[in-house]
Amino acid sequence: MKKYNLFTTKEIKPLGYIKNQLRIQAEGLSGNLDKMWRDIKDSKWIGGDAEGWERVPYWLDGFIPMAYLLEDEDLKARGQKYIEAIIANQKENGWICPCEDSEIPAYDTWAVQLITKTLKVYYDCTGDERVPEVLYKTLKNYYELLKNGTVKLFTWGKHRWFECFVAINFVYDKYKENWLIELASILKEQGYEPLDFAHTYKAPISQTPQHTHIVNLAMMLKYEAISHDILGAEYKNNAEYLYQMLYNYNGTPVELFTGDEHLAGLSPINGTELCAVVEQMYSYEILFAFTGDIKWLERLEVIAFNALPGTFSDDMWTHQYDQMSNQINCIKFPHYPVFGTNNPDSHLFGLEPNYGCCTANLSQGWPKFIISAFMYNDSEIINTIQIPTKLTCDKANIELNTEYPFKNKFSYKIEAKEDFTFTVRIPTFVKKLYIDGTEAVKQDKLIFEFKAGESREITIGYKVEAELINRPHSLKSVKYGSLIFSLPIEAEWKMLEYERNGVERKFPYCDYELIGKSDWNYGFSDVRLKVEEREVTDIPFSSKNPPIVVKAKMKHISWGYERMLPTVCARVPKSTESYGGEEIKELYPYGCAKLRMTEMPLTD
Repeated sequence: MKKYNLFTTKEIKPLGYIKNQLRIQAEGLSGNLDKMWRDIKDSKWIGGDAEGWERVPYWLDGFIPMAYLLEDEDLKARGQKYIEAIIANQKENGWICPCEDSEIPAYDTWAVQLITKTLKVYYDCTGDERVPEVLYKTLKNYYELLKNGTVKLFTWGKHRWFECFVAINFVYDKYKENWLIELASILKEQGYEPLDFAHTYKAPISQTPQHTHIVNLAMMLKYEAISHDILGAEYKNNAEYLYQMLYNYNGTPVELFTGDEHLAGLSPINGTELCAVVEQMYSYEILFAFTGDIKWLERLEVIAFNALPGTFSDDMWTHQYDQMSNQINCIKFPHYPVFGTNNPDSHLFGLEPNYGCCTANLSQGWPKFIISAFMYNDSEIINTIQIPTKLTCDKANIELNTEYPFKNKFSYKIEAKEDFTFTVRIPTFVKKLYIDGTEAVKQDKLIFEFKAGESREITIGYKVEAELINRPHSLKSVKYGSLIFSLPIEAEWKMLEYERNGVERKFPYCDYELIGKSDWNYGFSDVRLKVEEREVTDIPFSSKNPPIVVKAKMKHISWGYERMLPTVCARVPKSTESYGGEEIKELYPYGCAKLRMTEMPLTD
């Protein structure tokens, strides 16, 4: 059923602002963890004594494609050090994780599933011919351990069993051996079935079962797409049903589901974990590749252009564990937090707020998004995400120059090496469509036929309108294309330097509280909105110089604070009755506004 194949870092390279954003990531926390964070620097995966489970594989899963997209030799060499150690330490029987044989039965084999996925990413970047054999031995050993009962799926491995299918599908395509089908069946049988628990998405509960854990759910959306083929099962589009259940009862304006740490409902002051952001993005990338259904791409864009940058500082040296739609402060809670099951520091910007899983896993968001900009099949190349990129492949050379989503203009330079069909996805929010300066009939795809040797330049433009969209509790959010806009709150960044777990939190490896310094208690007083485009700077999602703003008429309202939490706005305003004069406020893209109000009412 698979519709499209993904290109790799060998064919796709970032350009323009998206390359700048990736370079910011490389020069920030993501590109420096191996220099100072014990869970990476001293990991058991490379012979140290620190964490030897998910954190190195998580980090490499994004660090390696980042290095190869940027063609940075230093980054490549540092990633290679880890790969060499992992391959060298694989045991003769195929076991690859850093634990003793006696520890294997109690070792959560989620790490096996994750490292095979990471090694496949490394292979895509390098073509290292050792990797297929390493993966073959790893999966064969995993199959034997599962079949003879030495290991069983539990906890994380039980709820993420489908992650292993990235490697299983790859190895099966190469070797065609039936034990891989049996391995797939064992994982499916021992893993949890998401459809059995979808009814639990409807309301937050005080318990913390794995089937409401937000990262498990973000990964889960792709489970049927990635597993049904090798399992010989009919594809029933379960992802859409599960998505609708999650979004209707837990959705946010930026296409996330609240989960701090577990599903949290429709409140704008509940958070979403950063791991869930990047895993939901990856699920949508896989869902489109396997199904060809373009709705996953539009949902992907909204997360990538809003939720992803919205949870980082401008320089990507710090991140939040939990982001909130309405966050007027990011100050450690002195007593109990507003979050369902996360700690009082989960919304601070820092090295390792709450848990370190996000510190390791944050690296995959931008690189995999860039790699997904173009996909292909036997006769077609499709531009799935319109970000500035260059594609060099057997069929064609394609260069796309654009500042989308901040500006809706696209310039393609195409050189065909073979006959092929070039497809450009058009989002549903486009009001008018222009091709080479002439208005065209609005459609969901543009299709261009190319002959070998043909060169052509194509320009495309959109007309998009800013609008208020409905949110729960009679609140509204501003949407312009794939961008969501927020009322920014002026922030004082209070540095916190200290030592914990053998790591000195000293600048730039430190934490910050963000203290709100400007008014936030507003509602919209007019539905008319004005868009103003500005320069896209070297920091695309700058909190100081946003590349686009929306001007809205607003008035003060009596909003109030959440009960016993004077640093958190109330879930809903006490009153929508306005006071004072009307003001024209500049709304920033959600990804630029680190303190923000995103869901607000219309005033009376």
